[in-house]
Amino acid sequence: MLRAGRCLGGMVTAPHHLAGEAGAGILREGGNAIEAMIAAAATIAVTYPHMNGIGGDGFWLISRSGEAPVGIQAYGRAAHLADQAFYASHGDTAIPTRGPRVALTVAGAIGGWSEAKLLAQETGGARPVARRLEAAINHAREGAPVTNSQARLTKDRWPDLQGVAGFRENYAAGGPQAEGSILFQKKLAQSFQRISNAGLDDFYRGDLARTIATGLEAADSPLRLDDLEKFQPKRVAPATARLRQTQLHNMPPPTQGISSLIILKMFEALCVHQAETFEHVHGLVEATKRAFLIRNAHVGDPERMGDVWKRWQTDDMIAKEAAAINMAKAAPWPPLAIPGDTIWMVAADRNGNVVSYIQSIFWEFGSGLAVPETGILWQNQGASFTLEPGPNELAPGQLPFRTLNPAMARLNDGTMLAYGTMGGEGQPQTQAAIFTPHVVFRHDMQAAVSAPR
Repeated sequence: MLRAGRCLGGMVTAPHHLAGEAGAGILREGGNAIEAMIAAAATIAVTYPHMNGIGGDGFWLISRSGEAPVGIQAYGRAAHLADQAFYASHGDTAIPTRGPRVALTVAGAIGGWSEAKLLAQETGGARPVARRLEAAINHAREGAPVTNSQARLTKDRWPDLQGVAGFRENYAAGGPQAEGSILFQKKLAQSFQRISNAGLDDFYRGDLARTIATGLEAADSPLRLDDLEKFQPKRVAPATARLRQTQLHNMPPPTQGISSLIILKMFEALCVHQAETFEHVHGLVEATKRAFLIRNAHVGDPERMGDVWKRWQTDDMIAKEAAAINMAKAAPWPPLAIPGDTIWMVAADRNGNVVSYIQSIFWEFGSGLAVPETGILWQNQGASFTLEPGPNELAPGQLPFRTLNPAMARLNDGTMLAYGTMGGEGQPQTQAAIFTPHVVFRHDMQAAVSAPR
C-alpha cells in the first residue's frame, strides 16, 4: 500500500529487495514511475522466479499526474490448437495443472512492458530498454540468492515439477536448492539479452519468438509461432466504483477486479462503525463470499460474458447482496479455493505518477516447463479453463479467468492510494482487510498492514 501525494523523490516497493533497488535506480536517474516499474518487473522475474516470470502475464494500473488512471491488460489467449480434441487425443479428461499441455496461453508480460514503455515515453521517459533490463540480465547471469519461499516451494512442489521438461536443468540440477544458495539462470540471461538488443517485440515476432515456439512445440505444448505473432497488449479503462471516502479503480474482466470493488461496496452498505471488531471481520468475510459466488458463476472472457459485470455494483444490486448477509451467522462456503500466487509491486515518482502492477505465472512455478534453449518458465494460467460448459470453457483464442487485480483509489482529498497483494484468488479479501481500516476507519497505514488477519 502506498500513498502518493507530494512525493519528494519517489518510491518502489517489491517482494524482493533487488527488484525494488532496480526500480529505485531508475528513479534516481530521473526516470519516471513507469520506467522504474519495467526495471523492477524484469528483475523480479529473475530473482523471484517461483512466483512470476516473462513466461507469464502482467496487469498494470497507471495513474499519471492530472489524468484518469489507465489499465494495461497483458494476458495471453488460448492457442489455436488448444481445443477439446487436443486434450481428448492425449487422454485428458481435464486440463493438466502441470507440464507442457497446460502451457496453452500466450505469455503477455513482455507485451505489457512494451505498452507501458509507450506510456512512459508519453510521460517524458527517455531511458532505453537496455537500461531497464540491465539489472535483470546481471542477476540472471551472475546469480541471485534463492529466497526462503523459493527453497520451500521447490521442495514442496518437487514431486509435480521434477519431471517437467527444463525444470531441473534451470532451477534444481542437483535437487531442490537451499535458501541462500546462488541460482544461475544463464539461458534466461541470454533471452533477456536478446530482447535488450533486438527490442521487446522480438519475444513475439523475432528470433526469440521462433526459438520459443520451437521449444514449446517440441515439449508438446499446443502453442505455436502464429499464436505468439498475433499477441497484442490492450489498454483499457479501469473498472471503477464510488465509496463515500474515495473513487476505486481496479481491473475489468477477465480478472476478479470487479470482486474487489463489490466487496468494498457491500461492506459500506453494512454500516459497520468500528475496525478490528467481529462485525468488521465478519462483514468482510461474508461480503467476500457473496462477491466470489457472483465471480465464479460469470467471470471469464469479456467477449463471452459481455457487460453484465457493470450491473453488479448498482445501488439495487449492492443493497440486495448486503441484505442477504446475516451479521450474526456465517454462510456456508462449499467452493474449493483456486490455487495460485503472484507478486504485486508499486512505484511512484516525484511528479505524482503512480503504478500498481501484478506479474504472474499463476501457480508457484507455473506449468514447470522451462522452454528449451530459453530458460523461460511458462505459466499454467490455462488451468483456469475447463473442458465442461461454463464461463471458462476452453476454446481456441479464449481468455481464461485471472485472479490478478492491482488496485488504486483516489481519496477525496486528491491523494492517490495504490494497494495490492500477493495471494491468488484471496487478493480481494486481503485488499479489503487492509483498505478498510486505513481508508474507511482512518487507522494509520502501518497499523492497517500489521493488524492480524
